[in-house]
Amino acid sequence: MAQRGVRKRGSAGGGMSIADFRRIALSLDGAEEGSHMGSPDFRVGGRIFATLAMQDQGYGNLMLTPEAQAGFVAEAPEVFVPVFGGWGRMGATHVVLGVANEDLLTGALQTAWKLRVEKNASARKPSVKKKAKAR
Repeated sequence: MAQRGVRKRGSAGGGMSIADFRRIALSLDGAEEGSHMGSPDFRVGGRIFATLAMQDQGYGNLMLTPEAQAGFVAEAPEVFVPVFGGWGRMGATHVVLGVANEDLLTGALQTAWKLRVEKNASARKPSVKKKAKAR
């Protein structure tokens, strides 16, 4: 059950809460809560995949690719909204918690987590150029 006062933008009994967002994010393998510019964030391998930077407006935020963002927005435009400006063009996406459901929020957080894990793994692999220089 959500704590009193943390639900935003939703009808009674509907939507997800900030506590739900946090619970689901932290259930993902290796996920840890941190802070970025005074707001809660969720990281895997030390890198951010989601934040609660706009929790006061009833949003959770996901770090997606532009392609993944487009898919979520097309599927549920009332739930997923691109962040304004450059961050949004790079895939940063608001989740309107008050109208999201458990399945949508879980799937979106899992996608953001998986994208970050994959990006972390590719960053650790030496590039072809670096291998060529080492020879």
